[in-house]
Amino acid sequence: MTTFIKRRWLIVLIVLVALGAGGIYLYCGARMPVRAVNASKGKPLYQCPMHPAYTSERPGDCPICGMKLVPVEEQPKPSHAPTVGTAAEAGPPVAGQAAIMLSPEKQQLIGLRTGVVERMPLTKTIRTVGQITADETRISRIYIKVEGWVDKLYVNFTGAQVRKGQPLLSIYSPELVATQEEYLLALRAQKRLNESSFAEVAEGGRSLLAATRRRLELWDIPESEIRRIERAGRPIKAITLYAPTSGFVMEKPVLEGQKVDPATPLMVVADLGVVWVQAEFYEEDVPLVRVGQTARLTVNSYPGRSWTCVVDYIYPSVDPQTRTLRARLRIANPGIVLRPGMYANVIIQKALGYHLTVPREAVLNSGTRQIVFLDRGEGYFEPREVIVGERTDDDVEILSGLAAGDRIVTSGNFLVDSESRLKSALQGMEPMPGMPGMEHQRGAPGAGAQRPRPAPTTPEPQAMPGMPQKTAPPGHAGHTM
Repeated sequence: MTTFIKRRWLIVLIVLVALGAGGIYLYCGARMPVRAVNASKGKPLYQCPMHPAYTSERPGDCPICGMKLVPVEEQPKPSHAPTVGTAAEAGPPVAGQAAIMLSPEKQQLIGLRTGVVERMPLTKTIRTVGQITADETRISRIYIKVEGWVDKLYVNFTGAQVRKGQPLLSIYSPELVATQEEYLLALRAQKRLNESSFAEVAEGGRSLLAATRRRLELWDIPESEIRRIERAGRPIKAITLYAPTSGFVMEKPVLEGQKVDPATPLMVVADLGVVWVQAEFYEEDVPLVRVGQTARLTVNSYPGRSWTCVVDYIYPSVDPQTRTLRARLRIANPGIVLRPGMYANVIIQKALGYHLTVPREAVLNSGTRQIVFLDRGEGYFEPREVIVGERTDDDVEILSGLAAGDRIVTSGNFLVDSESRLKSALQGMEPMPGMPGMEHQRGAPGAGAQRPRPAPTTPEPQAMPGMPQKTAPPGHAGHTM
């Protein structure tokens, strides 16, 4: 029991010693003077990196956290106005950022470069992809307008190249045979009636022949086949159909011996001497694309080779899934190098005229605003909010915020932006109540003045019953046990 009581008193003693040491530390820290350097004296100023509000004229340790004090570079404004452009006129302040001073050594370290705002011609380059397709106006679909059977196929596979007038297939149709017989009878009757002395009889024979011939023509029987019937003087079993244009057989859904009707497509022939390119453009590029505009086209199959095409048509609606607008480009295809189904790269260049421009990397985009940094001379850099317009691969149009001749930061501006934000945060930092050494506010009247603070006290522990009371020695904070 005695050992247990001794251990409890030992723990209480350790706690009291710790509380007393903490009170002494806080008391001494509160009484430590905090001083700032008068900038006019030109003395170096030291600052705690953890507690920037604490400054001192001499190096040493921070009394709050114990870290080494580091020198703070003075950042005076330039003694004379810059001679470049109109940057001498200060713009509106940028919230959350402040002007900074960078030494030549630091500028070289972060790779800072500057340039001049210029008025120059802008050319917008629009890049997109497209797919090559056949020209729909050069596609021919071959049908027969009567029922029948495919007697023979002269072109028996898809993809075959054909010439205009080349035989494709022959069709046997009982209805066509009957019409041929009527035509031959009308032809013989017309020859006999044409010798009649009665004009009405001769005219009736000619009308009957014309009506029968007209029926064959409406069934798309070629003129060559009608002449062949006349020369033969008897019906022809199978009527031959010929290629209406030169090109390639894109579809051949029929076989020999197959029964066909007017709804059955026999063949599809496409002329690929001219092809289309179906290209997709983003909504932001739609105002820059016009019908009749020229474009440059490349395909991966032929590296180093390009073709010139023309915007032929712009479709009226935007794809709701991809949010793109489709445009059709027309391109000559000699030698049938471009094949339907190929993917192509399309490049359109649109001249925008002369505008006030800056390099693209000079503008920092935060999402809600665009910032550039003006070079005011002597290492002094000031943030400026701008409004931008069109963007090209290398430059950005400036609508407001800058003038021609202004010198701005073009490289290393991310680090300049970080320094500007840090300085703005330090300038707006409020002292934390109750923290020793944090009462000083830089730039406030009476900097370095120490407000009196009450001496720290330690709560008096309750005495355990049966234990004698002990009194602290004179000159120390009183604690009773």
